[in-house]
Amino acid sequence: MKAIFTIIAVVFFGTVAMAQENSKEVKVDTIAAGVTLNIDVQKTIKKEGEVARLYKFKNSRVKKELSFATKNNKAKLA
Repeated sequence: MKAIFTIIAVVFFGTVAMAQENSKEVKVDTIAAGVTLNIDVQKTIKKEGEVARLYKFKNSRVKKELSFATKNNKAKLA
C-alpha cells in the first residue's frame, strides 16, 4: 500500500510541476568586441653546474640510513 501511494504521489507532483506556466525566455543582444593578442615569449636559460642524483625509489636515502645493522644485532644462543 505504501509503495502504491508513493508512486501515485510522485506522478501527481510531477504532473503538477509540468503543468505550471514557465515564463518565456528573454533574449539578450550580444555585442562583439575585437580582441588583440600581444604575446611576447622570453626564454631565459640558466646553466648551472649542479648535479642531481636520481633514486629509483622514493625516500631511498632515508630508508638506507634507517636500515643499518650493527654487530650486536645478531641473535645469540642461550
